[in-house]
Amino acid sequence: MSAITMDEALDRAGAGTYQRRLMGIFGLVWTADAMQVLAVGFTAASIAATFGLTVPQALQTGTLFFLGMLLGAMGFGRLADRIGRRNVLIITVACDALFGAMSVFASDFTVLLLLRFLTGAAVGGTLPVDYAMMAEFLPARNRGRWLVMLEGFWAVGTLIVAVTAWVASLAGVEDAWRYIFAVTAIPAVAGIGLRFLVPESPLYLLRTGREEEAKAVVDRMLVVNGHPALDPETALVSPSPVRSSGIFSGELRQRSMMILAIWFLVSVSYYGVFTWMPARLAGEGFGFVRGYGFLVLVAIAQLPGYALAAYGVEKWGRKPTLIGFCLLSSLGCLLFVLAPSAVLIAVALLLMSFALLGTWGALYAYTPELYPTTSRATGMGAAGAMARLGGLLAPSIVGYVVAHGLGLTIGIFAGLLLAAAVAAFLINAETREASLA
Repeated sequence: MSAITMDEALDRAGAGTYQRRLMGIFGLVWTADAMQVLAVGFTAASIAATFGLTVPQALQTGTLFFLGMLLGAMGFGRLADRIGRRNVLIITVACDALFGAMSVFASDFTVLLLLRFLTGAAVGGTLPVDYAMMAEFLPARNRGRWLVMLEGFWAVGTLIVAVTAWVASLAGVEDAWRYIFAVTAIPAVAGIGLRFLVPESPLYLLRTGREEEAKAVVDRMLVVNGHPALDPETALVSPSPVRSSGIFSGELRQRSMMILAIWFLVSVSYYGVFTWMPARLAGEGFGFVRGYGFLVLVAIAQLPGYALAAYGVEKWGRKPTLIGFCLLSSLGCLLFVLAPSAVLIAVALLLMSFALLGTWGALYAYTPELYPTTSRATGMGAAGAMARLGGLLAPSIVGYVVAHGLGLTIGIFAGLLLAAAVAAFLINAETREASLA
């Protein structure tokens, strides 16, 4: 009897029709998650008007949403390493759709806060498991580019929610936040049934002793991509045993500390900018840099950022690409602080949007490859938790520091992003074309 490893099977299958179908399903829900997250900034003013609150009070919906994401990322990430990726994804997407749709009909602010917390917990659980699972269906030579492509759906979600807010503003509808939440719920509702079409990760199945199930998934992948199935006499063998270990044990400790620090620093900066920016530009603005129309342009600027990140992670490597985008993001923030005119402010905002989303693309490609299969979802969950902690703190930091000057606020973000670049430089691994253990 002959034998083949999972790496060899994935290489033989390549990245083709099967992976494109997975990308469509994962990407749909990723779009929905982006819309739920970015809706925080786009709905605050409308929620405040509906319930007679100030905008800072209305932003408590964001605080509760990010708290839910923090807890969901920590809990569901660990659960996915124990009971499987597929089960957790079905649960989290269903909860995302349910509580997201219920938010539309919230009768008072307290109910809305509860529903946004529950929606956040579901979204927080979906994000890290999505990436851990998608990574395990991809051959090493294609993995980085495809994971950045998946992250690119975040820009699609950002663009949709920005356009929705713009249309609602132009139409002058009352309770615009209800329409925005309704639109954000649509892709999640559509994604529930599609998630049942996604099989369990073959690498997870193999690592948990379910060789025949893993082989059936690989055979299906091969056939759909136009290759012959494995010979019935060929055994799919597990790679060298990897002892289940915590993400802070042994050689994982140093890389975990650095990568989690980066997730936190980038998240504080990203959510600080994008929580503050919609309300600021829609209201006061800076000359022509004003209103939801410019925010749509800012969202469009994210797309080339992902494209460059997808190229960079394969051409230059995960680590250099991440460092480069962190430095470029810091430069965008610094340019904003020093800009003497509305034109340069606009350039700075577009550069920040381009570079920050490229940073996220590189992070999402790099992080799951730093961990073995036994700890991958846990590692991604911890990364997601650090990101949500940053998102949780960002509105409060912005609210406090802006009182002392907007330039100071963005300057702080520039410093945080520079620190993230230093942390990326210190990571002790480059994972381009590396096999998943």
